[in-house]
Amino acid sequence: MISESPKEKPRFKLHPVAILNSQRLRRSLMDTYDQKSFYKYGIGIILLILSIGSLFYTDKLVEELEEREEREVQLYAEGLRYVVNSPLDENFNVIYQVIEDAVNFYQIPAIYVDENNIPNPNKNIKFPDKVSRQERERIIQERLEEMKLEHPPIPVELGKGRAGKIYYSNSFLLTQLRYYPFLQLSVMLLIGYLAYLAFSSARKAEQNRVWVGLAKETAHQLGTPLSSLMAWVEYFRSDPTIDPSIAEEIEKDVIRLEMITTRFSNIGSIPTLRQEPIAMIVANFINYLEKRVSSKVKFEVHNQLAEEQTTLLNKNLFEWVIENICKNAVDAMSGVGQIHVTLQAPPRAKEIWIDIADTGKGMTKAQANKIFNPGFSTKKRGWGLGLTLAKRIIENYHAGKLFVKSSEVGKGTTFRITLNADILEGS
Repeated sequence: MISESPKEKPRFKLHPVAILNSQRLRRSLMDTYDQKSFYKYGIGIILLILSIGSLFYTDKLVEELEEREEREVQLYAEGLRYVVNSPLDENFNVIYQVIEDAVNFYQIPAIYVDENNIPNPNKNIKFPDKVSRQERERIIQERLEEMKLEHPPIPVELGKGRAGKIYYSNSFLLTQLRYYPFLQLSVMLLIGYLAYLAFSSARKAEQNRVWVGLAKETAHQLGTPLSSLMAWVEYFRSDPTIDPSIAEEIEKDVIRLEMITTRFSNIGSIPTLRQEPIAMIVANFINYLEKRVSSKVKFEVHNQLAEEQTTLLNKNLFEWVIENICKNAVDAMSGVGQIHVTLQAPPRAKEIWIDIADTGKGMTKAQANKIFNPGFSTKKRGWGLGLTLAKRIIENYHAGKLFVKSSEVGKGTTFRITLNADILEGS
């Protein structure tokens, strides 16, 4: 357990104007984020409505076309009945040919079966080239069995108690139209998915520009007062009437500000990653951080990693992540409680897990889902950017993950960082 600082360091209070500005920025970021989410869901709902409407409309067309094809086959059956039962001196060939042409026009596959259950004439049945008679009969029989499952047969009264039957199946056009809505729905879903990817990519690109611009400008603005502060440190040291410890304390804060400036300047640039002993970095930084927060917050580091365990890190940025999570934990506990940092390597996985658990007020599931959104914060003061930047640093620069492992209202929250594990050569 890291030793407790005997004396809590005074903390500066934000000016009311700074607090107001931070709240305005946070609301602006949240409004922008929510507005874009609304557009995303709106596009999805519109596509869904269009798809459902298309399905109902096409289904109605299919029903109407199916009824029309059934009427055509019934006319074909009537034509056969008149031809068979008409006197020899009556000529129905013209009428029958018109009906037959209608069946052929719609390409409705049909097979007439006589009273002896023998297939005779057939319409719109396709056969391979140079097919034998036996093969032709086999194909007709197979199609006939399929037709029996599709539609009930249409009877053809032949007189004297005799009756034939016409079996048929849907035309190729009707079959196409029946499956068209599903094809259309698939295309719409694909378009929606591509639109979502494009929207997300554009949003991330825009966020990247905002973060980079904000970070670079912050680093630039800090540069001038830092140079002035360093000059004042040297002036205080040169004045024998001023207590030297004052200059030392100011210098510590200046060094701290320089580190913060370096962090901001690294945002948007490809950071340099080095093999670092992860447990040592975490322990040293927690020891440093403990002296700069409330003395009523107890830190405990539980290291379950091998001594030689390393990973690729940018030390400055990684410490920034730990600081953001821990300071959020301190605020969640109102400056009183415990923070447990556990480092472990899961079996059969080339990963390192760093769990940071607090005994604070915890979060609801809805809050946990939004905790990394820009501008979201459960505090009245704050920019709502710390955890957002922490997540980007871990996932974009270190190829790891940062997420809320668990949270329970009134009991606390646990954040988990996962990193790729490496072992020093020769270990």
